[in-house]
Amino acid sequence: MKIDDIKKICVVGAGNMGHQISILAALRGYEVKCSDVSEEQLRKAREFADKYLPGRVAKGKLTEEQARQAGENLEFTTGLKEAAEDADFVIEAVTEKLELKRKIFAELDQVAPPHAVLATNSSFIVSSMVADVTNRADKVCNMHFFNPALVMKCVEVVKGPHTSEETAGLAMELSRRLGKEPVELQKEIYGFLVNRILSAINNEALYLLDQGVASAEDIDSAVVNALGHPMGPFKLQDLTGIDLTYHVMIERYRETGDPADKPSPTVVEKYVRREWGQKTGKGFYDYSKK
Repeated sequence: MKIDDIKKICVVGAGNMGHQISILAALRGYEVKCSDVSEEQLRKAREFADKYLPGRVAKGKLTEEQARQAGENLEFTTGLKEAAEDADFVIEAVTEKLELKRKIFAELDQVAPPHAVLATNSSFIVSSMVADVTNRADKVCNMHFFNPALVMKCVEVVKGPHTSEETAGLAMELSRRLGKEPVELQKEIYGFLVNRILSAINNEALYLLDQGVASAEDIDSAVVNALGHPMGPFKLQDLTGIDLTYHVMIERYRETGDPADKPSPTVVEKYVRREWGQKTGKGFYDYSKK
């Protein structure tokens, strides 16, 4: 398959990452079907699209025709088969739970056309952990977008030992056609490039907070004003979701059994309380009045 053969894209998962990737692809002229098992999640995704596209027109970033065409390119559905059965490229963007991803990839292998590439947007889980449930391991890779996907330029394409050169090349070129600046990893490593560096910062920040050395606000302030980061680690976790931080850590701990990989006590507490950040109105910061 050549890059120009990719016309239809399926995105699995209509959460924050999934619906933004879907809108991004629709804006770039691809026919996109975004699926999710949750009607509520699909409703929120549709509402976001219905607000985002006219908003870009109002700001002069899109013409009315571009917004109209993107809306026509975009479809939301609860049916995975309906979304994937004619797709040329599939991007999975569900919760960071390995067993869930393996279940979805096994199903995708049955319903997607044989030529379709199956990519995972996972931020930590390498694609070799899902490729073995398919009969097309050579067409499986990581294609990791960053939040918010409509804005952030980087995409990490990870070439596993099973991934063909053609598949990696297609993922890189598709990323470019979506307006991104992709980077290619020649071999798998847990957490890839960015999140390995980010995790080192986050883990140390959480350790300092857990030990009572400083508040979340002061740690964030130090990282922003001394290291020049656009936002501190706690603001960032509130943006990406503390539930995501928890799931990533707990999956890693299940894999390694190393106590050092257990989620921070503060992360566990906030996960149990459903204080997941901006999406729930409270995380390390309070957003309920905004």
